[in-house]
Amino acid sequence: MPERQQFSIKQLSADDLEKYIEQLGDLLHACVHAGASIGFVMPFSQTDAEDYWAARVLSAVQTNSVIVLAAMGGDALIGTVQLDIDTMPNQPHRAEVRKLMVHPDHRGQGIAKALMLEIEKVAEEHTRSLLTLDTRTGDAAEPLYTSLGYEIAGVIPGYCLDPFEDRLDATTIMYKTLQ
Repeated sequence: MPERQQFSIKQLSADDLEKYIEQLGDLLHACVHAGASIGFVMPFSQTDAEDYWAARVLSAVQTNSVIVLAAMGGDALIGTVQLDIDTMPNQPHRAEVRKLMVHPDHRGQGIAKALMLEIEKVAEEHTRSLLTLDTRTGDAAEPLYTSLGYEIAGVIPGYCLDPFEDRLDATTIMYKTLQ
């Protein structure tokens, strides 16, 4: 287990995303290579990881449709989570939690839990009372989500490609009503 490290959580602006693009790429690259099923499959390069942040997330942050929180260990970016608040007019109360990641070298220190608790506060600040997410069925994150009060809405078999193997993995759809 890694030595317990102090960390802080901050919301990343578009300028921050540009500043941290290499570290964000490092984080995503390391998580995918460690087996995270977060939308990417092998081969997956550092350039692919940085391109995801620059092409997909930066514009969403610029338009205020996605909020990105980062866990910082000093100057090092060691974890992130996203909140998609770009919902349809009949869903102003809802948001989707996406891409919870903690660098493999920093896992087991409560960083993922802290990011999730903080993203819930951010959701409430944006008057969101229902959060949804999906996670690969049986993944290590599933017990974390249930421990935080997320409930299983259902499982969809054959939802996505496994990052390493030629097979389809199921996903578990979860939700939480905020108080």
